[in-house]
Amino acid sequence: MSKTDDAIDSILNSYKEYGGINLNEAKVFPNRQNVISILQDVQYLIFPGFRTADKIDSETARFVVGERVNRIISMLTQEIKKALAYVCEKPDSSKCFELAEQAARALVEEIPEIRRKMGMDVHAMFMGDPAARSEEEVIVSYPGVEAVMVYRIAHFLHVNGVPVIPRIMSEHAHNKTGIDINPGAVIGDCFCIDHGTGIVIGESCEIGNNVKLYQGVTLGALSVKKELMNKKRHPTIEDDVIIYANATILGGKTVIGKGSIIGGNTWVTESVPAGTVLTNKN
Repeated sequence: MSKTDDAIDSILNSYKEYGGINLNEAKVFPNRQNVISILQDVQYLIFPGFRTADKIDSETARFVVGERVNRIISMLTQEIKKALAYVCEKPDSSKCFELAEQAARALVEEIPEIRRKMGMDVHAMFMGDPAARSEEEVIVSYPGVEAVMVYRIAHFLHVNGVPVIPRIMSEHAHNKTGIDINPGAVIGDCFCIDHGTGIVIGESCEIGNNVKLYQGVTLGALSVKKELMNKKRHPTIEDDVIIYANATILGGKTVIGKGSIIGGNTWVTESVPAGTVLTNKN
């Protein structure tokens, strides 16, 4: 037997010993590549003409949109079905398919609303950055748009009871942009991310309208103990708040009051009232 054969046997033995293998005959887990492909189709429908070089005009729009809608429903139904079967101890295949198809169709029906919200987010990022020359430039090039768009898609699925897949989507965006937004977070309208690298927004975070974050901001938990999994661990940020670079705000009971400004490199673990200006010098 060759050294190559020995290596193959060793790898196969590790599957038996350590697990971590997604065999067709075992519990099938959602496929990351398929989920990313679905995500890209949804993003295309949100900003058609910006995501790919495909030609789209008044004559081709219905065909192009219809093709992607049908592909999204078909592929997403299958991936959601896998996710539901994975988390159920005794999955009912027909019931899983029915629920999966409902969730996939619901996402397609939600796209106009996601487009409306993204339009406000893009406008907020354009108005919030003197370097931006147009909203089109923001759509094409800003990592904040990418991260928030994926968040809004993943959050909808999360709220509608889809397991696993929202996290695959959000971690894909995290990998691309350096911005980590958990799909469980609740984020209002006109959300502005400037630069964005290193931003972390935790699962139980609540963010109001017209909030602006700069790079390196962490909205995190005071403790990462596993038993706190279903507790509110992350802060609440009320409307019209600006949080500057590398500020860290921690804790589920921490509330940043409306209209407050949190300066760069600050560390906040207690609530601050509305209209507060908090800096390192305080």
